[in-house]
Amino acid sequence: MSTNNFQKLYEMDVNHKTKGKHGLKYLSWAFAWAEFKRVNPDANYTVDQYDGKPYLNDPALGLMVSTKVTVCGETIPMSLPVLDGANNAMKTERYSYKVKEWQNRKWTGEYVDKYVEPATMFDINTAMMRCLTKNLAMFGLGLYIYAGEDIPSLDPDEPTENDRAWIDAVKANPEAINQIDDAVYKMRIELFIKEGK
Repeated sequence: MSTNNFQKLYEMDVNHKTKGKHGLKYLSWAFAWAEFKRVNPDANYTVDQYDGKPYLNDPALGLMVSTKVTVCGETIPMSLPVLDGANNAMKTERYSYKVKEWQNRKWTGEYVDKYVEPATMFDINTAMMRCLTKNLAMFGLGLYIYAGEDIPSLDPDEPTENDRAWIDAVKANPEAINQIDDAVYKMRIELFIKEGK
């Protein structure tokens, strides 16, 4: 995939096609795939199989799905756990975990059991399509949605000396941004400039 296609996908505003749930944003997979194919008509994806099933099952940890997207000979893999509506890992069996018991906004000092129901094929299919959408973000589409999640070691409030050098170079010549090969780092520099750093 060309840098131009990455930039085109990265700059695409997809916020109007997102939905929020438990403080997280989700991009519609159907919209993401349609926009991705519009820019990269030869793109394709696969869902990985594990013993003939579209998920990996670890009885202790839960279920995981994975996809691969290929564009112009470049393949990027992605994986995602199968999660319930509260973002708990799902397994093939029901299980419980402990949470603090609260009454009138005060912790009682006790713990209660919460339960996670076993995954259904609907849950697995949902995870596959979310995984695909996250996979497409690695090529630029909606990547900024994941920025806070995937770059916790980078403090966007404090540019380093190296950041400052790139910021100054890009401010002097906007084409200099194309010299940065790392997509996440490029996004970091663009965010600093956008925020007036």
